[in-house]
Amino acid sequence: GSLEDWLHQKPMHSVSITSNATRILSLIQRLDIAIDVAFALEYLHHHCDAPIVHCDLKPSNVLLDDEMVAHVGDFGLAKFISIGINSSQAHQSSSIAVRGTIGYTPPEYGLGNKPFTRGDVYSFGILLLEIFTGKRPTDDMFKEGMHLQSFIQAAWPERVMDILDHVLLEDIIGEDMNTSADHPHHLLRTGKNKVILEALTAVLGIALSCCAELPQERLDMSDVAAKLSSIRKRLSRICSLRHRQIPFPAGM
Repeated sequence: GSLEDWLHQKPMHSVSITSNATRILSLIQRLDIAIDVAFALEYLHHHCDAPIVHCDLKPSNVLLDDEMVAHVGDFGLAKFISIGINSSQAHQSSSIAVRGTIGYTPPEYGLGNKPFTRGDVYSFGILLLEIFTGKRPTDDMFKEGMHLQSFIQAAWPERVMDILDHVLLEDIIGEDMNTSADHPHHLLRTGKNKVILEALTAVLGIALSCCAELPQERLDMSDVAAKLSSIRKRLSRICSLRHRQIPFPAGM
């Protein structure tokens, strides 16, 4: 299925509640998916004969196989860009509108700017925020000037636990919640959970950097992939889940 199916599950009348409840993405799985997509974009941007801009990255275009490896799909809007193009040229307007999907398309595309790799970086940042908060950029709560990024920014880094996907939060501290009278916020600040909280804070910080308003302030996908992989390595030391080796390039 797609990442969309896993993040935003609809009630399934033909499937038992117990069976449906098992479809939970763990912390490590979410991070692995993000890393797969990051390396896929890094490959498109830096290792093709001509850089390729996907132009429509979103959860429904991230497909998960039986091993939960993520693959970037639907290249219907993808664009080749000239190898010699620079950032100033990328900001020039184009008569050809980049359609994309509302909420995931960078603001400069709405101004008629040409597709550029940093546009994909913006979309990836939104995707990364959605993976760990469970909130779509088009949710009804984002009105009157508020959007997903500002919602996260207001809580980052001091109140990260307040904005995490509640399913993910329960998965992280579930066992401790059953055996402790402490408030969930306290549980996430102790022991190995403290390391997890620090990792999640770092991931959301990377996401916010990716979806900066100005393209030149966004990270490059090579840096994003490296930073996320480093976080994954730290987490693998404390998480009991099997470490999945990620081939290069992943997600293709």
